Amino acid sequence: MSTSMQNKPLHIISFDNPFPPNYGGVIDVFYKIKSLHTLGFEIYLHCFYADRNQVSEELKAITKNVFLYKKNRNPLFLLSSIPLSVMSRFHKDLLKNIDSVEAPILFEGLQTTMIINKTKLANRKLFLRLHNVESNFYAGMSKNETGFLKKVLYYIESKKYSNYQNKVTFFDHVFTLSKQDFKDVEGKTKKVSYLPVFHGNDKFISQSEYGDYALYHGDLRLPDNKKAVSFLIQIFRKIPDYKLIIASSNGKVFVEKQSQKEANIEFVFIESEAHLNLLLANAHINVMLSFQQAGTKLKIVNSLFKSRFCLINNNMVDDERIVNLCEIANNEADFIQKINLLKKQPFTQNEEKEKVLSVVYTDLNNAKKLQQILTQ
Repeated sequence: MSTSMQNKPLHIISFDNPFPPNYGGVIDVFYKIKSLHTLGFEIYLHCFYADRNQVSEELKAITKNVFLYKKNRNPLFLLSSIPLSVMSRFHKDLLKNIDSVEAPILFEGLQTTMIINKTKLANRKLFLRLHNVESNFYAGMSKNETGFLKKVLYYIESKKYSNYQNKVTFFDHVFTLSKQDFKDVEGKTKKVSYLPVFHGNDKFISQSEYGDYALYHGDLRLPDNKKAVSFLIQIFRKIPDYKLIIASSNGKVFVEKQSQKEANIEFVFIESEAHLNLLLANAHINVMLSFQQAGTKLKIVNSLFKSRFCLINNNMVDDERIVNLCEIANNEADFIQKINLLKKQPFTQNEEKEKVLSVVYTDLNNAKKLQQILTQ
């Protein structure tokens, strides 16, 4: 098969079906595929799924072929020394489909790498997009989880990943999502680059000086996000004259139980991407925090492109160019003080934000960096 500039075949193995791109990890996968397609890559996409079993027209338009494999939930996998999230993502058809097209392979996350334990994949260039340092991610999940069984399972998964992470040395190159992950991987292999998140924002939207409320948005199935919401509800109880909107596509009962119908706290169900964009456009302060070191949370990128002030804690982002565009608070008193300050302050940083975002967070430029290494 020709590997001319017009026709660069590439296998991508994804931990989930990336359409719709409506949560952190798959957003990176979807917009990466879109950008690589624009650069002339012919993409053979392999997706493991639990329930997202439709191949959308949007995905067909940017790939040569899409293969779906149902995740294997065999409880005996718990007995293996390999993490459960890796064990559950293997299918014999994956081998057959990879063999049918001679091309490099890009693995989306260590959880998609079970195939390298099963076969040699000789003469293939193998690349890894590392979405998290998984041992830290699962340790954080375990710490923030309130259910006992899940807490234990996350803890065991974290321990298994501590050992499994040494597989990063197996790849021709590793691309990390954050500066911290880059440092961690660099301790094991020098074939590593920091490649910021792909996010789909192609233009910066200038904002007027004032928005109407504070906004938190996130997936409320995740223990870390639920903990963040509980924290913010406590804070806004002490700022009764300013409105907080908590927006999500799940978690309404949880939020209403926590906020006990506080007059200034409202849950809004996110109906679509356009609806979220409207919520961002009308927000004056985006309040975001994490209780675990998170590299770069995608919600920061969206808020910087589409909204006004971003008030975050140190765990939310570790690229200093982005940190400098945000306001920082690391405890309750800091958050209260900053919110009281910002709610009266006009937003005037459009130019400064656009300058930084057009350098750090341009999907196409980052795809070109990726292309350089994939086609070496």
